Order: sequence, then structure tokens, then C-alpha cells
Amino acid sequence: MTTPTERTIARLPAHLRRYVVAQDYAAYTPRDQAVWRHILGQLRGHLGDKAHPVYLEGLEATGIGAEAIPSLDEMNEKLSKLGWSCVAVRGFIPPAVFTELQALGVLAIAADIRTHEHIQYTPAPDIVHESAGHAPIIANRRYAEYLKAVGMVGFKAIASVEDQAVFEAIRNLSVVKEDPTASDAEIAHAQARLEVANASHRYISESTRASRLYWWTAEYGLVGDLEKPRIYGAGLLSSIGEAKHCLTSKVKKLPLSTVCADTDYDITCMQPQLFVARDFEHLFEVLAGFESTLAWKRGGDLGLQEALRARTVNHLVLADGREVTGKVVKLLPAVKDVAPGLSTSLARLDGPILISRNGHADGKPFTGAALVAFGEGTLPERGNFRLALDSGLVLEGFAVGGGEVIGLRGTLAGRELVLPSMARLYLTERLPSVAGGPADPGAWDRWFGELDAFTVGDGEALARERKAQALHPSLAELYTEVRRIRETGQLSAERLEQIARASSDFPSDWLLRAEVAELRGEVPPLQRVAHA
Repeated sequence: MTTPTERTIARLPAHLRRYVVAQDYAAYTPRDQAVWRHILGQLRGHLGDKAHPVYLEGLEATGIGAEAIPSLDEMNEKLSKLGWSCVAVRGFIPPAVFTELQALGVLAIAADIRTHEHIQYTPAPDIVHESAGHAPIIANRRYAEYLKAVGMVGFKAIASVEDQAVFEAIRNLSVVKEDPTASDAEIAHAQARLEVANASHRYISESTRASRLYWWTAEYGLVGDLEKPRIYGAGLLSSIGEAKHCLTSKVKKLPLSTVCADTDYDITCMQPQLFVARDFEHLFEVLAGFESTLAWKRGGDLGLQEALRARTVNHLVLADGREVTGKVVKLLPAVKDVAPGLSTSLARLDGPILISRNGHADGKPFTGAALVAFGEGTLPERGNFRLALDSGLVLEGFAVGGGEVIGLRGTLAGRELVLPSMARLYLTERLPSVAGGPADPGAWDRWFGELDAFTVGDGEALARERKAQALHPSLAELYTEVRRIRETGQLSAERLEQIARASSDFPSDWLLRAEVAELRGEVPPLQRVAHA
């Protein structure tokens, strides 16, 4: 019999399934469970009257309790009633994967949990942030719809080659910081790598702007009255430090607008300013305004220029619905406008090239170049051809079939062009859309997925293993016994006193002492304070 999570995974497209991992619930240590209890206890106590009103009931509605790390099977049973589901992933996953999953109504939940040293805040994804942060507000139907919509916008936005370098650097830094065996030199190297990657940006890409919009809403958003807002962003709901800090006068509150997409953020520190949405309908208004600026909505010259400077794989949507996936490497201007917002005569895409329609590939990818000519005209299926377009472009050659041409020659306003002698040639009167990534991600992944650097090695799994190994066996036994006492309710004042004395052998492990103090009735559950 399959589990709820297995059924969720089975419904995913194959190119997304390879990013999913098993939760391996048994691998959570008793100290991991204590970390969860400590964070959830503080968050529930603090956020009851400060989070969006749906927060507390949302925890219950999505299968998130305070006593134990949630089981994704239990979460999936609850989420299915809300039209959502969840899968486990390992740490940071590529932004296009995260946004596509979210657009499908699937929460990507980092399976690992932060260490007690980083209990107040961690820049690395973990199960606290992804479940207790993102899931509860999904209980609000309109907000759940926004999460899917903003996921789709992020998925369609065009990313640059520098964005990929920054992602890899952030992922590496999060792994190194969560690895207890990492040296100071390794941490310094990882931080320097991220600084250099950030400094390498030639421009601010659509994908970066989309991630900023997501950050200031779904991650760090406030909602309601500007002077007394409520918290709904996952980053605030899952961070003890941020949750306490964000509503103070130290944080500037700004009305939410598309300005947030042009406002940078630093994941390593608490935010000095936050944006406040009037209500959840306000999120859709801002999203629509932002979306109207993107290449996948505007197409034409704007889309072509965005794809050209990105230097990444994107796809052009032609007037007849065909989609041409590849890297835009050259654009030739027309002598006059071809269509509203389109004054380009020819676009060259370098391979591999994938042709599709409505997101479904038409055959396998091919190498070489693809040329998209703009204007009215028809390429014959076979034989000699000569096309004279209103853009001033003239193309001649021999059509082999299926858009393939050989012996290609061309002029633009009488000037001879340097063109590939063999290419695939496509004509379109308009260019409705230029969108990020391949038009058929599944087909692209089948051919090129194994080349994805993300699948090489598994740094997050290694860091998790090292964290488990770093837990001293005697300390692990004490945590196990405390957990057993809590679960059975069999309290022994004498034994608790012995555990308290034994914990003094581990002076830096404040969390065990806090657990024992709570069981002894010395500290009420919701008044525990971390002093790492």
C-alpha cells in the first residue's frame, strides 16, 4: 500500500521527481526533536496574536504539531483537503524547480532541521521554515492561490548565467555552515565565493526581481494596518528572532507595491524594513503589476533583449503557438517595425534546440542553430525558396523539410549577412512571449538532466551525517532519555536531577538543560529562552 507522500511523488513530472528525497523520519535525533519543540513552543506562544488570524488553526489544518517534527505523510493527508501536497527535498533546490513545484501546489520541504546553535535563525532551508513557516497560511484559500500564482511567475521569469552562479554559491555556503566539521578556512572560502558571485552580476534579471517579490511577500510579508500589521511571511513565522524583531519600531514598514521587486535583501541578517499588504487581494494587484513587465507577458523586442543578455536557455513563443527553445545569441534590427513592440528582423538561437507546442516537445532536440525571421511569409516544405520580408530581410536557400534549410544566404536592407549555411528556419508575424527555461522542461530534462551539476554529489546529506556524528554518544543518550520521559510521562525527580548533573559535562549544550528544567517545572514551556 502506498503512502500519501508516495502518491504525491508519483503524480509529479519525472523531471521534478529526481529532486525529491525520502524524509527518513527515524534519522531525526532526540536533540533534533528538542530543537523543534523549543522553536514551535516559542513561536506558538509569541505569534498567537501577532500572526495572521489563520496561523494557529493553519498549523492544525496542515498537520503541524508542537511536540514532534511533522511527518510528511501526516502533512499530505491534511494538505490534500486544501488542494495542496508536500515533498521532501535536500536543502536548496534550483529556483526553477522550487517555483514549478509551488505553481503545481506542492510545497518543497527541506528535510533537515537546523542545529541548536542556529536555533534562532538559519539562512539554510530546513523543516521548521518550510513546514511551520509556509504551510499554516495555506489554510487561507486566497493566500494559497497567491502562492501558486507567484510560483508560476517565478517559473516563467528569465534567469541569467550569474543567477545560476549565485544559487550554487548560496547552496554551498548553507551546506558548509551547517557542517560541524567545516573549518574556518572552508567557511571563509564559501562566503568569499558568494560575494564574488553577487558582484559578478551585469544587470538585475527578471528572475532576481521575481525572487525579491517573493521574498518581500511570501517570505517576509506583513499584512493589515500599516501601524499594526500581522505576520504571514514564512521567514518571519519560522524565525524566533525575526518574529520578535519585525513588529518593533526598529523595522520600517512600507506599503506593499511593485517597488519591492527592485528592493534587495540580505539573507544573513534581520531585515531593516518590511512591506505591508493591505490584505491578500493586494498581493494579486502587485503581482499583476509586476507580471506585466516580464518578457513572457510582453514578448517582442523586450523579450528578445532579455533573453539575449541572460545567456541562458529560454524559449520563444511564435504566433502559431510553436515554441523554440535555445540560447538567443544574436539579434538583427529591422528597417521598420514588423509588429507593435517588434522591430527585430531575425533572431539566432544556438543549440541544442527543442521545438514544442503547448509545452509538449515535437521530436528530440537538435544541435546547430535556429533562425527566427519576423514578418509575413511562408517557408516551403521542400525545394528552393526566396523570402523577401517587410523588415528588409531577404533569405534564400534550399528547404530540406521540417524547417531545415541548407545553402542559406541573406541580406538586410541590401547588406549581405553572415549566416549559418545550415539551420532550422522559422517565420512568425509576431512574438507573443519569451519565457524562462525550456518550453517542455520534462523533455529537456530527459535529454540533458544528467548534465545538471545539482545532481553531482550530495553535500547536504554529508553535512547531515556529520551533524549526527558530532553529537557525543553520552549526550545523545541523555537526550533520548529525556525524550522517553516526556513521551511516557514517567517523571522521576531523582533521575532528572542526575540528568541535570550529567548535562554539566556539556556546558555549551543549553538546550538539554532547558528540556530538563521544563520537566522539573522550573520553567513554563512557553517561557524558555535560548542563550547559545
